[in-house]
Amino acid sequence: MKPVTRRATLAGLGISVPALVTLSACGGGTQPTGSGGSPSSLSVWALTGAKQDTYQASFDAWDEANPDNPFAVEFFANDSYKEKIRTAVGSGNSPTLVFNWAGGTLADYVANESVVDLSGKVDEGLSRTIDSIAQVGQVDGQQYAVPNNDTQPVVLYYSVELFEQHDLTPPTTWAELMTAVETFAAADITPIALAGQSVWPELMYIQYLTDRIGGEGVFENILTGEADAWSDPAITSALESIVQLKEAGAFGSGFGSVSADAGADAALVHTGQAAMLLQGSWVYGTFKQDAPDFVAEGKLGFLNFPAADGGTGDPANVVGNPANFWAVSADASDEVQELAIQFLNEFNLDEAMVDNFLAMGAIPAVEGLEDKLPDLDDGDFLSFAYDMVINAPHFQLSWDQALEAAPAQELLTNLSQVFLGEKEPADFVAAMNATLGS
Repeated sequence: MKPVTRRATLAGLGISVPALVTLSACGGGTQPTGSGGSPSSLSVWALTGAKQDTYQASFDAWDEANPDNPFAVEFFANDSYKEKIRTAVGSGNSPTLVFNWAGGTLADYVANESVVDLSGKVDEGLSRTIDSIAQVGQVDGQQYAVPNNDTQPVVLYYSVELFEQHDLTPPTTWAELMTAVETFAAADITPIALAGQSVWPELMYIQYLTDRIGGEGVFENILTGEADAWSDPAITSALESIVQLKEAGAFGSGFGSVSADAGADAALVHTGQAAMLLQGSWVYGTFKQDAPDFVAEGKLGFLNFPAADGGTGDPANVVGNPANFWAVSADASDEVQELAIQFLNEFNLDEAMVDNFLAMGAIPAVEGLEDKLPDLDDGDFLSFAYDMVINAPHFQLSWDQALEAAPAQELLTNLSQVFLGEKEPADFVAAMNATLGS
């Protein structure tokens, strides 16, 4: 791969991605506790899905090497986890390792002294990770969390078969996207699968559209709390584009009952009921797990989000999550904190964990994978996602993670109402301006 001469910025976090840096089944384990961690015992919660076995394998490896100090492990669906961890951290009953997305949530944990300052304590583990992504786990220059999985840009997936059957070009512009939407809608095929019940997948549309129309500076003004920052014309145009998609039948009539946690949105694509899906790179693992033949036979295509007609944003920009992270609970005893730190140094994103992630089609946030990716079974997708990230002049952290908890929830609520036709763009803007400085 040719060296990249540009620098990618992780927006709102003051982080740059060096141009030449690369991105990047088991079972058993201790039974879950069903509650938060005990100050005297190791515990961890993580997300269900395609990566669950890889996480479990890392805890199993720890347990085998440290039989006197095993992890109590429990997995949750995305939405239920976010609710449960918020309550657990707030009540001082969190698991030892706190799975998080960094951004505003991590900053809130730090402000409330809920997590441990790891600066200088996890250097061994961080030496394996991409420095720019590791920095996302910093607050005010101190390390409070470490990457624990893959870099996760949001990708536009599509059914190669359906596009070929309808003589359509995979969309790289807004005009091509609308042509595809209108064609599939007329053929009684849902143009774009959308898990509206989960709400957070709807963020991907306003994030990409705002960036494509107005550039990354629009959301940076929101992050800094600039007065009436949500009134930027790019936000209104993005919302109007969402309404245009919906009115054209882009999401079908039942998107409000589709859940992302169960992979129902991806299932609509691999069963031929929908032509496209805007989702994170993590969903490639879901496709591979739930429909291996669909992936192996080359029926799954992938693109960056289309450019906006007349937009000022760079069409190479991406949105998503640089990675997910582990923090260490301040509620744990000193001894348990030391054990958790030992795990982060010795087992987190070690060679076995990296190989497991690569085997499922995920790119771990570690250095030195350039030469390894093309020869893997999922080399086409892995190289695509890798190139997508390192070639991005700007990588925007998901808005619901970049913002603090209260405005993030307002964003999800108001955006859902726009998608459901219950709120006009102007009302959305007014509601979100009211959150600035809150």
